[in-house]
Amino acid sequence: MATRNPPPQEYESDDDSYEVLDLTEYARRHHWWNRVFGHSSGPMVEKYSVATQIVMGGVTGWCAGFLFQKVGKLAATAVGGGFLLLQIASHSGYVQIDWKRVEKDVNKAKRQIKKRANKAAPEINNIIEEATEFIKQNIVISSGFVGGFLLGLAS
Repeated sequence: MATRNPPPQEYESDDDSYEVLDLTEYARRHHWWNRVFGHSSGPMVEKYSVATQIVMGGVTGWCAGFLFQKVGKLAATAVGGGFLLLQIASHSGYVQIDWKRVEKDVNKAKRQIKKRANKAAPEINNIIEEATEFIKQNIVISSGFVGGFLLGLAS
């Protein structure tokens, strides 16, 4: 799969610098890819017993919940600490805030978000439908994941 790339000065445009990878050809050469991601693969965990699926979902959910909790605490501490330092600096006179400019920028950002939200709505609905279908096909492992996630958040 080695390709000869000419030196950067010979490129006429950015489109010439990319190689197209045909996944159908890759799947034919690597049988494991077709077993895992092929149309006839079905839910992968279907091959395991219900207890194994619940344990797999619970363990992965607990790990995700635990990490989510730790990262959430770190992010909250960083945001809160930054806000506290900014307030101290403002109160001490080191920072002067132009509240009219802040309000103007916030209103501008709101308008841009509303425009983008209207365009993104079909894509979000498609993602939600795919997630719902995945959960329906893998209800046992999904329920184990949710339970494990909640336990991970609590620990």
